[in-house]
Amino acid sequence: MESFPRAGFRRRFGSYIYDALMVLAVFMMAGYLGIGILIYLDYLSVINIVRIDFAIDWQQTSSIYYVAFHGWNLIWVSYFFVYFWSKKGQTIGMRAWRLKVQNLDGSLISKTTAVKRLLFTLAGLGNLTVIFDRKNKLSLQDRFSATEVVVISLAANKANLE
Repeated sequence: MESFPRAGFRRRFGSYIYDALMVLAVFMMAGYLGIGILIYLDYLSVINIVRIDFAIDWQQTSSIYYVAFHGWNLIWVSYFFVYFWSKKGQTIGMRAWRLKVQNLDGSLISKTTAVKRLLFTLAGLGNLTVIFDRKNKLSLQDRFSATEVVVISLAANKANLE
């Protein structure tokens, strides 16, 4: 198995920006679908929401629906990361920056490990620890999930596309 160096903060940050744009797109699509589901359930009289035209008036509608709506969006965003990390070890942003998340032995992480990693990511803030840990280049989520983010070669990145 080929060994690759661990990624520093700059590369991780570049990948973070790319992935933030993808997460925004996933969040918006899940939001549109979630709003559609809520409006349809209201139409069927299964739930009761207060609307102003197409928009939901969250001040007048039960907070349970508000929490459910944002939970729905969070689940889809989490699924984005868990799926890509456990499938190939790379999100779309990581692929662009030739980064890969893996277990310390170089193998792909499991879905359980991906969820654990996601919990300690703290919306990307866990990567700030890489700035202070220049020797090991491990982020908070790397430490708590026993994973690492490495910079892979161009050939390995292309091979990971297949």
